[in-house]
Amino acid sequence: MDIKDRIKMVMERENMASGTFAESIGIQQSTLSHILNGRNNPSLDVIMKVHQRYTYINLEWLLYGKGNLMENNSSATPSSDYLPSLFDENQLNPPKRADDSEYRKEIVSKPFDNLPKETVKQEIRYIERPSRKITEIRIFFDDNTYETFKGEK
Repeated sequence: MDIKDRIKMVMERENMASGTFAESIGIQQSTLSHILNGRNNPSLDVIMKVHQRYTYINLEWLLYGKGNLMENNSSATPSSDYLPSLFDENQLNPPKRADDSEYRKEIVSKPFDNLPKETVKQEIRYIERPSRKITEIRIFFDDNTYETFKGEK
């Protein structure tokens, strides 16, 4: 069973047409059509969008066809090989409350004095080169000959 077939199974389970399914996961309908017709394989971004929208889907099943369509939620702790993303909605450790005034400290900032800035002086030096003179000119012709002209000394 290919990954496109597994995506079709998810669509059937949700009872959705391809356009509605594409909209629900946030991709173009043409992208999903190319995947379902076998023209393109889904990108990792598309797979992750399916998994994020339909969280009950076993990611290993979706990617490789191993295991069951639905995840086993029998254990309360995540598997040891799962590392949450910064953007996961269900955080393992929710942030501490910021409104605990006991732990808040406010630092009063000092006003900045408008001190005059030092003027930076730059010096530009032009180094003069000795004048150059043309000593030789060569002109090449299309018949593979050339002439040399030498300047006066």
